[in-house]
Amino acid sequence: MNGSGSKFRADLLPPVSHKFREIERKAIGIRSFAGAGQNGRLDPYSLAQLLNLRVVALSDLKHLPEHTREHLARSDEWSAGTTGLLPDGSRVIVINEKQSAGRKAATLMEEICHILFGHRPSEIGAGKSGGRSYNFSIEEEAYSVGAAALVPYQSLKTFLISGASIRKIANHFGVTPSLIIYRAKGTGLGRFLT
Repeated sequence: MNGSGSKFRADLLPPVSHKFREIERKAIGIRSFAGAGQNGRLDPYSLAQLLNLRVVALSDLKHLPEHTREHLARSDEWSAGTTGLLPDGSRVIVINEKQSAGRKAATLMEEICHILFGHRPSEIGAGKSGGRSYNFSIEEEAYSVGAAALVPYQSLKTFLISGASIRKIANHFGVTPSLIIYRAKGTGLGRFLT
């Protein structure tokens, strides 16, 4: 999925830093694998199925202790969690069902990217606060590439130059308006935001 050995059209990549061009290259590889093309909506749930990942909501976990389920259901502090490799070769991604559909799409793509890039999982109960470990560069790569896979540069550029509203673009790609703003600013297209 890293795009090595593949040829990319230069106009599909943002004219910003090497880092952002690499993010876009990885995202193009993911979109290609998923069969999403450059303008269509990438369905992260279908991509998860292709990768042998099962996506479930918290309410789907029937054997979770009730006090744990209630605690997690009240919390807006988590987006998703992914199991390690299971005996059948699959993984399970648990999504916080309190999030909007657009936010769930971004969250799921971030989890998929963690798996595709072989990122070491966060550790629960780590550190003094008892929270989870956090590696900024790993989290940034997974979120940035996931966002780029959901909202490809060239298509975003076309929408923004045409004067399409942020909400219209977000609806087209099935994401939140804040993700469109994030992508526009990160790719040097912020000047086209209206």
